[in-house]
Amino acid sequence: MSWMSMVMGAAPFMVMIIVECVEVGLSTLSKAAMVKGMSNFVFIVYYNALGTVILLPVFLYNIFRGNGVRITFSLLYKFFLLGLIGICLLQICAYTGINYSSPTLAAAIGNLIPVFTFILAVILRMEKLDLRNLSSQAKCLGTIVAISGAMVVTLYKGPPLITQTPDAASNKLLAMPLNWTLGGLLLAITSLLSSTGNILQTATAKECPDELTLVFFYSLFGTVQSAAVSVFVESDPNKWILHHRIEIIAIIYAAVTTTVFRNTVITWCLREKGPVYVVSYKPLAIVIAMIMGLLFLGDNLYLGSVIGSVAITAGFYSVIWGQAKENDDLASGNVSKLESTGDLNASLLKNIDDSICGSA
Repeated sequence: MSWMSMVMGAAPFMVMIIVECVEVGLSTLSKAAMVKGMSNFVFIVYYNALGTVILLPVFLYNIFRGNGVRITFSLLYKFFLLGLIGICLLQICAYTGINYSSPTLAAAIGNLIPVFTFILAVILRMEKLDLRNLSSQAKCLGTIVAISGAMVVTLYKGPPLITQTPDAASNKLLAMPLNWTLGGLLLAITSLLSSTGNILQTATAKECPDELTLVFFYSLFGTVQSAAVSVFVESDPNKWILHHRIEIIAIIYAAVTTTVFRNTVITWCLREKGPVYVVSYKPLAIVIAMIMGLLFLGDNLYLGSVIGSVAITAGFYSVIWGQAKENDDLASGNVSKLESTGDLNASLLKNIDDSICGSA
């Protein structure tokens, strides 16, 4: 019995390590496939289409058992917006950014998602900001530090700490290769789109409690929308032909990990340990991405990436700590001024976690 208790106690830790490795593995595989010549637009369409096909039999079985949700025009409209923001626009920005930069930069800037979610929640008055309160101070300071770190990692490459391929880039501020800077900006936009999608997904989930139905239509609309954009951008039929084995592997890997493994595992971890525990593993993605980039892509490791990643991680934990402290204070009744937003704050934190562990 004690042996089983030890295994069950260690299971969430091991699972979250595997999830982070899987996520970074997706970025690394997609980067390797794009280096071989696969269009990032084609990759997005193929793997989302495959994921939708995988979901279809389960969705139909759910309807056959009478567990389906009544689909209204309002729901279809929200599914359409979720597909547009959470798949079409987000993934185009994400994989174009990875193509221009590296999985390491993507992992670092991905930590901006809770920061942007906090900013949007304040702007939309979904969360109150009281600078006299320690938790609000921590979130504001973390936001400033994280955004500063994102600017450093995007605009300052610095001297290489580990060199595998020749690089003539200067280590001066703003003397960055255009592709790297553009990639960083696209990845930052990706984080903002993730945060926006979180808020929309919160409203949609209240109207559609069946997660399977939501995910299926979300993927279906996103696939159609991304296909419409990609056909326009990639008009050359040769671009849609897969020429290398790594391209097929990347597509299958992405479809399986995004539609089956990750969603199931993250749901279990949230139930067992809660959102703060799950989200606390996200900065590990930076270390994993650096290792995978060095081993499999021949990437160089630069001083700017290290400095910026440390700053983003520090800001990330500051925001998460402030959110967790605020929820603890609300639970214990110590912050009467914020009682009206307690449930919403907990919901926002859960959505932050879902997005961070969610699609790139």
